[in-house]
Amino acid sequence: MKNIMYFLGSLFIALAAAFFANKWLGGFENPGYVLIGIGHWSLETSLIVFVVSLIIGFFVFYLFFRFLGWLLRLPEQVKNRGKNIKFNRSQEALIAGLVDSAEGNWEKAEKILIKHASHSGAPLIHYLTAARAAQSRGALDKRDEYLKQAADQAPGSDVAIGLTQAELHLSEKQFKQALETLTRLHTIDPTHASVLKLLHQAYQQAGDWEGIRKLIPTLNTHKVLMEAEIKLLETEAFSKLLKQASARGKATEIETLWSEIPDYIKNMKGVSAIYFAAMINAGAGAKIEGGLARALSTTWDQTLVVLFGNVQSLDVATQLETAEQWLPMHPRDAVFLTVLGKLSVKCGNNQKAESYLTKSISIEPTVQAYQLLGDLLFVQGDKDKSSECYKQGLELASSEIVSGIDAIY
Repeated sequence: MKNIMYFLGSLFIALAAAFFANKWLGGFENPGYVLIGIGHWSLETSLIVFVVSLIIGFFVFYLFFRFLGWLLRLPEQVKNRGKNIKFNRSQEALIAGLVDSAEGNWEKAEKILIKHASHSGAPLIHYLTAARAAQSRGALDKRDEYLKQAADQAPGSDVAIGLTQAELHLSEKQFKQALETLTRLHTIDPTHASVLKLLHQAYQQAGDWEGIRKLIPTLNTHKVLMEAEIKLLETEAFSKLLKQASARGKATEIETLWSEIPDYIKNMKGVSAIYFAAMINAGAGAKIEGGLARALSTTWDQTLVVLFGNVQSLDVATQLETAEQWLPMHPRDAVFLTVLGKLSVKCGNNQKAESYLTKSISIEPTVQAYQLLGDLLFVQGDKDKSSECYKQGLELASSEIVSGIDAIY
């Protein structure tokens, strides 16, 4: 429509110019003439005809060259129009693919996204969304293929592609592959918050607590997690590392790790209990006997009391004396009385052991107290009372199992 208006406008201007030129020249008594000679040829005409012909000729030549220019540009215009059509279709396909993915139509989304990816202005989004759709339907080979195509189409988007790849690996519990990708991204950009956050999640899900321990300072520096989350993560990491060291049973490794733990974590009852238990498990309970006693003197905790009773002390008599110093403050703590009975048995003081265990049972019967008292009575030759203790212990254990099953169902 615009071209037609240009044409009609130009034609109108040309005709108007010819009309006014004819009228103006026709007003003269002698409008003049024009003579053009070429070799033996000559052309003579009136000035009016020449001017009008010149104007019309200019218009004709103008239209000819415009048409010639349009013909020369036509292939490029056709090509661009085709590109625009394909681009618009790819945009529509991207929207349709995203909608299908959101609705769970994975295969449909994958097909439409890949079909139009090469003509899109954002092929990266097509391939990454298609990779997620492929994984959602279990096509992991296709997922990896689309991620590779994304890297080929957008070579400067390593972080975006790597983050998507790591997320997909994590969701499939492919921790090794996820950590390889995230470690590479961390090398590219050590301060990238999303990379650090995913790296922390990958270490945590893979159970690599040493990796988390090394990552914590970076998480804190770049404010990837809140301060409270950092402290909670640090506490969990050191707790897990202590448990792992305990499983290996190397006291020197446990002590080295404990020396590297911040004081505010060491002072937590749960963490200190893990350390004391690990040392006892490693056969180095004598090394932590004093520290365990000081911890109990500061903060009373039944878990620490039980651990104190399990310490392989070099001087059991002194160990019992230390424990009895707490008796005036905790005279009706059944767990503590059981531990005193156990230590008394170790010292060979059967009368005192029987007294402590009997009192513990009267306050709160436990399977361990019944078993210790039964063993003690059996050694003393009182088999009837010993059998009664074992019987009551078994009944108590059975009732606890039944209660646990009832709680589950």
